[in-house]
Amino acid sequence: MNEFHRQEAGRKRLAMRLPSMRGRIMAAQTASQLALFEAYHLAVIATETFRRDEINSDLVEDYEALCIEIEQDVIRTLSLTN
Repeated sequence: MNEFHRQEAGRKRLAMRLPSMRGRIMAAQTASQLALFEAYHLAVIATETFRRDEINSDLVEDYEALCIEIEQDVIRTLSLTN
């Protein structure tokens, strides 16, 4: 999966996760916003992998917390731009 596809996958995940921000998420285009979308996608994939493979519950908790932090960053960033 290339960078563009990771960004778009993260955008779609965030749009589903944050329905009140869906319009802003779908309209976002700045490099920093796209980087957050990509980071979110990667963090969600890692969380799902760790949970499925039962690798380490501490890693699952860490990555779940990271996902929440990225969600908060997206809300904050998109609230400032509009």
